[in-house]
Amino acid sequence: MDLRNSSEKKVGVIGAGSFGTVIANMLAEKNKVILFARKPEIVKEINEKGTVEGRQMHANIEATGDQEYLASQCQVIFPIVSSTGFREVIRSFSPFLHPYHILIHGTKGLDLAHHLEEEGQPIRVTREDIKTMSEVILEETVVVRVGCLAGPNLAKEMAMKQPAATVIASKYNEVILEGQRLLRSDRFQVYGNKDLIGVELSGVLKNIIAIAAGALSGMGLGENARALLISRGMVETIYLGNALGGSTKSFIGLAGIGDLVATCSSNLSRNFTVGFRLAKGESLSDITATMEETAEGINTIRIMKQLIENSNVRAPITENLYKVLFEGMKVEEALQYLMKYPFNVDVDFL
Repeated sequence: MDLRNSSEKKVGVIGAGSFGTVIANMLAEKNKVILFARKPEIVKEINEKGTVEGRQMHANIEATGDQEYLASQCQVIFPIVSSTGFREVIRSFSPFLHPYHILIHGTKGLDLAHHLEEEGQPIRVTREDIKTMSEVILEETVVVRVGCLAGPNLAKEMAMKQPAATVIASKYNEVILEGQRLLRSDRFQVYGNKDLIGVELSGVLKNIIAIAAGALSGMGLGENARALLISRGMVETIYLGNALGGSTKSFIGLAGIGDLVATCSSNLSRNFTVGFRLAKGESLSDITATMEETAEGINTIRIMKQLIENSNVRAPITENLYKVLFEGMKVEEALQYLMKYPFNVDVDFL
């Protein structure tokens, strides 16, 4: 079925996690929505009870586990799944996607083209090895019109219908305008940005700083320390983002500093929660085993550490968080190191 001439277009959402269901509910206020869920029991619950794990779903939402059905019915699709499973999910949809489809993802993570070690030896990681989610879509499908959704979008607040805003980024005006048309409402503002990679990286890299912010809070430190971390974290994010091909302008916008402030200040953030629990003495394995959804910052730190080792980027927050997460460094020790780090210039990228 070619939907380009269809007058009754439905909108697709891939992923029934907390953010996926929130976006599906928002889209359903103006459109019929088909929501893809991998687990049959989730599909059944949505279609029979109108809920997913207790969360109320809009009556305009139909759930399915059939990739071909969703792709045949929907021209615009929002993939919102974890980065670790993103490539596999997109690959499973690929046979049913066509050039007329528009994909706007909402995943704040990175994909590594290979494992971080080969035969027990670390490998050299370059920008070519690291893929944003839009790059994964372009690699795995024939879809051309790709965009992303990023901003200070804490799912629990959005589910409560509190005011919020986001950015739709794409090289194509059509994608931005379609995303705005579908999502904009009296309580949800939608901005546009042409720097797709920069906006994606903004949403990805701020998760690193959010883990650090959670750790500060877990140690009982105050607002001065948080402000220091957010400001230095913003600088580090721009260094890393520029190295990966993003524009500085995107990092100082809503998807960058806006999202950074939100996730560094809220215990609703999964990444903030990871840092908070680490500072309270819990192990990373215990934390991840008891979290319902992925904290993307953990994988992002692992990938960025490999990139830093093969570049001249200064990223002391990321490097010390890596030591805390994977090498047994105490949070207090990492903080002492950062306080002594010789930051001689406040801002040197403008």
